[in-house]
Amino acid sequence: MEDLKILYEDNHIIVVLKPQNVLSQGDETTDKSLLDMVKEYIKTTYNKPGNVYVGLVHRLDRPTGGIMVFAKTSKAASRLTEQLKAKKFIKKYLAIVLGTPKYKASRLEHFLKKDTQNNIVKVVPRGVEGAKQAVLQYKTLDSLDKVSLVEVQILTGRSHQIRVQMSQIGNPIFGDAKYNGDTLAKGHNLALWAYELSFVHPTTQKPMLFKCMPPTDVVPWNVFEKEILLKQNI
Repeated sequence: MEDLKILYEDNHIIVVLKPQNVLSQGDETTDKSLLDMVKEYIKTTYNKPGNVYVGLVHRLDRPTGGIMVFAKTSKAASRLTEQLKAKKFIKKYLAIVLGTPKYKASRLEHFLKKDTQNNIVKVVPRGVEGAKQAVLQYKTLDSLDKVSLVEVQILTGRSHQIRVQMSQIGNPIFGDAKYNGDTLAKGHNLALWAYELSFVHPTTQKPMLFKCMPPTDVVPWNVFEKEILLKQNI
């Protein structure tokens, strides 16, 4: 519980930082998830008896770090989910990719299908059974010889979406062994971070904006430390 970093909390929502390699919610591994940690925090802090309600509104892949919001009431969960479906729930990421994208900024649209048996997502033709449309837009913030720093905004919430789509255009994410991004990065964390989250508060209706930058003292984020810290102040 001491590892839980809280960015904001009130009676309706709690915004926290998900560490990399921690599950958003429990799975068959039975490893402790961020959802478990938030429940434990609320139960202990407010001396709540029984099973504590915490609503999971969205997810991040296990290797991805960054900002997540959880609902503390079912009404807040329902309203945030409605915003998510209406695309009023804005999620932005920073990623370090291999190479330099062909276009400095672009919108990517693919159809993705998940292979649940192998926990991998593949780009497939439109019309394939079970395929779902995935849309994102990215812009390149800086490029070096072998890697680039990009900002990504997802317009659909598909499993592994950013990782698959960036790999598909020839710029896999640094450290991503699953999608061809570990050629330069064996032993390093995935360089994908959910750094900005904005939505309307489910009760007060006030616009909420949260930012939290990736750790600029570790590889590969330290290569782009100046650009990342500038981004924080925009």
